[in-house]
Amino acid sequence: MHRVVVLGAGYAGLPAVNRIARQTYRDEVELVLVSTHDSFVERPRLHQLATGQHRPDLPLTGFLAPGVTLRIGRVVQIDRAHRTLRMAGTSTTPAHDSLAYDTLVYAAGSTIDVDAVPGAAENARTVTDPQAALDIAGALRSEPHCRVVVVGGGLTGLELAGEVAETQPAADVTLLTIGEPGEWLSPRARAYVGRAFDDLGVRRLTGMRVVEVAPGRLVTEHGSGPRFDLCLWAGGFSVPRLAADAGLDVDDHGRVITDRTLRSSDDRIYAIGDSAAVPGPWGAALAMGCRTGGFTGPSIADTLVARLTGCEPRPFRYRYLHECLSLGRGHAVVQFLDARGRPKDRILRGRAAEVYKNIVLDSGRWVAKHPGPYLRRRRRHVTEDRLHDSGLRDCATPVDRAG
Repeated sequence: MHRVVVLGAGYAGLPAVNRIARQTYRDEVELVLVSTHDSFVERPRLHQLATGQHRPDLPLTGFLAPGVTLRIGRVVQIDRAHRTLRMAGTSTTPAHDSLAYDTLVYAAGSTIDVDAVPGAAENARTVTDPQAALDIAGALRSEPHCRVVVVGGGLTGLELAGEVAETQPAADVTLLTIGEPGEWLSPRARAYVGRAFDDLGVRRLTGMRVVEVAPGRLVTEHGSGPRFDLCLWAGGFSVPRLAADAGLDVDDHGRVITDRTLRSSDDRIYAIGDSAAVPGPWGAALAMGCRTGGFTGPSIADTLVARLTGCEPRPFRYRYLHECLSLGRGHAVVQFLDARGRPKDRILRGRAAEVYKNIVLDSGRWVAKHPGPYLRRRRRHVTEDRLHDSGLRDCATPVDRAG
């Protein structure tokens, strides 16, 4: 029995484990999914939850393929020498429990970086998970006339500012950024974002780098910054230190450096999603986000099944398509991208863009549960002694019997 452990149940990890399950036999491959949450978290919609909008709970048990074991807990160490994950104790598991693996798929994701600036962790709030989003919603309800400062000019910051301004019209909303909001977008898309913020009454402070988040006020490199009752921090992403602490090769951001088959410097560990630095025509690493990470999940499933069954895996392939940005429920823009992620002049705006984004997010949820193969569900028998065989055959047209 070969045990594959997938660490992380987001847009990358969930379709990975389900697609592996559809292509292997349970008496040959044991599949364990490790998650810190018992529900599927739609991170691109957390800003809606943070402004008091209802979002359905999505239990992970309703997403898993038959035979996949769900393990709720937090991994605190990867022991590569013994091929085990050290788990933090919970109410249902003993402290320092461990979970062995034969192959590990590292899909630990990313979180909002609150450690780079002093005071951010103590004096600002983030939309890192559903509970954090609900806490923000509670704070906004309790003080509808509050001064809200959103820090960060990326997708998270822009969407938070727009959502808060629309749902809390009595609040004073300020967006503070280093560069122009949405500076990576095309001129047409940037102009639309500016008009949307004007309509919503969002004040923009640009060219300001925050060096400290003090109680009730920001400190910038130019001196004292705006005061706030509620600071929402969206100042970039960071990844867990698990991989770096385990001695895997990582880049300057702590993301696991992989080859084109998503394999790390350890032959038993693969990395996908935000925690992976995947090389390709786009450069040294894919951009973070569900728009890229979700594509690595099905790919790693096919790679592992190929190697477990004595086949040569195909390299990961990807091209950028679009970037979807909603600014409340009434304003949205879809920026279409070229293959390397550069903005085209073509965009969608307004209601059409909002519908487009919802279709994309709903499709991501559906793919997490139904990741294929779609034409015919083929299962292959594992050949354990050929896992690292250098003479693997080409399996472009598998002939293994169907499950």
